[in-house]
Amino acid sequence: MIKRIEDFEKKIDEKVNYIKRSVEEAGLKGVVFGLSGGLDSAVVAALCKRAFKDDALGIIMPIHSAPQDEEDARLVAENTGINLKKVDLTKTFDAFMESVDETNVEMSIHNVKPRLRMTTLYYYAQSKSYMVVGSSNYSEYYTGYFTKHGDSGADIFPIVDLLKTDLFEMAKYLGLPEKIIDKKPSAGLFEGQTDEDEMGFTYEELDGYIMKEIKLDEKKKELIDRLHRINKHKMTILKEE
Repeated sequence: MIKRIEDFEKKIDEKVNYIKRSVEEAGLKGVVFGLSGGLDSAVVAALCKRAFKDDALGIIMPIHSAPQDEEDARLVAENTGINLKKVDLTKTFDAFMESVDETNVEMSIHNVKPRLRMTTLYYYAQSKSYMVVGSSNYSEYYTGYFTKHGDSGADIFPIVDLLKTDLFEMAKYLGLPEKIIDKKPSAGLFEGQTDEDEMGFTYEELDGYIMKEIKLDEKKKELIDRLHRINKHKMTILKEE
């Protein structure tokens, strides 16, 4: 059952120990994760650094991405002290799109990006004997707001049982940059894209509805319920601890 975080230090310790235990039980040496410049990956970076000081690798993987995203990712890396690598996948993406049939379905194109990033993370994971850490949260899990075999392609998901609104507070507790905390959540799939605009409701509304703390108007309630229902096939991929 999902609960609001009451003791952030205790919850952080639990997550750090979970990451350590998962890696050690698999006989691996460290962790690798995508660093987007957003809140969720920033929290994951901070947790992974606590778990593996010298073997926590964040990878920036731009694909026609806004330069600001890379700047923000580098800010997170500097703040947390993680190891950092950049792998520009723009040419890879372009070559792939030239190889497949044309389509008018935009999301089938946009979802190629997180799937290329997943492949990149596993390349480095295997070469370094690392474990891939995902950054999906429970709010995304509940609505199916993630890409199958993309950002859901990871070995462990340490924050998948945490609500997005709680992660804002955890980020503050971890001392992450205010710029990252205040940034509008975005999957970075296309220019100007934000999670809340695409979903049709705010994370505050979504989390309040999940926790039965607020009542939404019928339109938003039906939208959330529909997303939860039609995306159940995706939810078998992400698992809580």
